[in-house]
Amino acid sequence: MTTLRIKNVKKVYPNGAEAVKGVSVDVEDGELVVFVGPSGCGKSTLLRMVAGLESVTEGEIELAGRVVNDLEPADRNIAMVFQNYALYPHMSVRKNLAYGLRNRKTPQNEIDARVNEAADLLQIAEFLDRKPSQLSGGQRQRVAMGRAIVRHPAIFLFDEPLSNLDAKLRNQMRLEIKKLQRRLETAAIYVTHDQVEAMTLADRIVVLNGGQIEQVGTPAEIYANPATTFVASFIGAPPMNMLEANVTGDALEIEGQSLPFPRSHRGPVRMGLRPERMQINGSDAGLNAEITVLEDLGATRLIHARLGNQEVVLSQDADLPVPSDGKISIAFRPDDVHLFDRDSGRRIDA
Repeated sequence: MTTLRIKNVKKVYPNGAEAVKGVSVDVEDGELVVFVGPSGCGKSTLLRMVAGLESVTEGEIELAGRVVNDLEPADRNIAMVFQNYALYPHMSVRKNLAYGLRNRKTPQNEIDARVNEAADLLQIAEFLDRKPSQLSGGQRQRVAMGRAIVRHPAIFLFDEPLSNLDAKLRNQMRLEIKKLQRRLETAAIYVTHDQVEAMTLADRIVVLNGGQIEQVGTPAEIYANPATTFVASFIGAPPMNMLEANVTGDALEIEGQSLPFPRSHRGPVRMGLRPERMQINGSDAGLNAEITVLEDLGATRLIHARLGNQEVVLSQDADLPVPSDGKISIAFRPDDVHLFDRDSGRRIDA
């Protein structure tokens, strides 16, 4: 079944700024969908419209089978986790967890049961009598998640909840959020600008740009078959190399160099290549380039090179040799090349 249905939703502010431009997407029961994109792409605005914190200019938001456009946030059966925790500093963890339930006149025995259940699930039972100021950042975020869990909502809404944590704790909490959501089997929307978070958390990713959807798909689908140059460049670390090239006959021409290329498309293209799909060739049967910078990352090494007037990045195992003179020949399989239209940026499947 479908927990959430967003139908051609638009958001236009009084000054005429169009933040969301006709977005449609469904979230199925138990599914974790990540909205990802750069700052200003409309992802948080869209989430806030689902939550009822922003009005909908046009379109419908349907939650658990009912249209909720005109419902107050408290009547939507949603639970939201923010990046700033939003805890009450004068209350204990126990009271923070119970606050929303008390406002809804939930019986005390049920409040206690839900609070204890959430505390055990999040491993914060020993902190129930502490104040938020006595907790670490990760522990505060667990409390914020616990406050959402006790609601037993139809859907969880996560608005960049890990942005305030350091890198190590962010990685740990990311895994915990995914395990928790799987255990609860509750639908969730997670908003982030971090494509690594999107790739590791999502059942499906919605890539947004300029208030519109660029692509919707599983992490594997979006990584392997990006629909546009924007998606290709945004998803992946390091990002996909984008090169100006020309396909003529059975050859691919780049910067005056030519390689066999058995693809049916003809004409000028923007060519995409993942850094890990490019290798330093032992012979000259590749594209000649010159190394500009080496980045050692422990197990892997990033090789920045100049190919004519264009820059490329290769990723290879750190123990593989690099020519001492900086001259390399770059090889790749034709099947690993992504072709995009130069004008529209749309994928060319040919």
